Amino acid sequence: MPDAAAPRTPSSAPRSFLIGARDLAHGFAFWSRRPGVMASGLIPAAIVATVLLAGLIALGAALPGIVDAITPFADGWPGLWAGIVRVAAGTALLGAAIVVVAVSFTALTLMVGEPFYDRIWRAVEADAGGAVPEGGGGFWRSVLDAAGLIARGLLAALAAALLGLVPVVGGVLGSVTAVALTGWLLADELTSRALVARGVGPGDRRRLRRAHRARFLGFGVATQLCFLVPLGAVATMPAAVAGSTRLVRSLVEDVAA
Repeated sequence: MPDAAAPRTPSSAPRSFLIGARDLAHGFAFWSRRPGVMASGLIPAAIVATVLLAGLIALGAALPGIVDAITPFADGWPGLWAGIVRVAAGTALLGAAIVVVAVSFTALTLMVGEPFYDRIWRAVEADAGGAVPEGGGGFWRSVLDAAGLIARGLLAALAAALLGLVPVVGGVLGSVTAVALTGWLLADELTSRALVARGVGPGDRRRLRRAHRARFLGFGVATQLCFLVPLGAVATMPAAVAGSTRLVRSLVEDVAA
């Protein structure tokens, strides 16, 4: 692959961010072209989402007890301050859990649904014209990717949780950080298939992401925000695979030109 340089026509970061979000919109638009292929991607997403949602509901039910258990030092505090500390702790824990659920959903869905998402990826590549790349690691590569994504997601969750403990602004700061970090991780994972299939090594993938950081982030943040909508994760997953394929193809062709 040619060196992952900057695009031929430089774009401002906000514009590139919006282009990344538009890549996801193009992924949704692919429903009109190959509805059968896209619909198949709903199956693994629905299975994984059901399991993770059950876990998140269980956490929500147990959250008050968990917060009390980790903040015993606030038992003797005045009611107002004890409440503030415990609300902050609960918000931080819930935000961290959402980060873990988002990255786990993506990792597990891509792993479980490997054959389905491979069909979507190939359909997008074929629709765009030219030969469909034949590289890729198959199921076992998806297992390793899933483990790596979940591990990085845990670190992102920890960072978001710690920021969530900052007085007054912690809730907002932690939430924004969680969305940004999760979006970056999602963009990284979702674009890996199309890049690996083209023989792009880890070093070149990192350089490409750095050169187009705003676009990758825009795509990932848009995906993450869609995941937060009820049933949004299930509906978005096929579009995210299609959109990430389009994003990679656009960037690789731009670099090669």
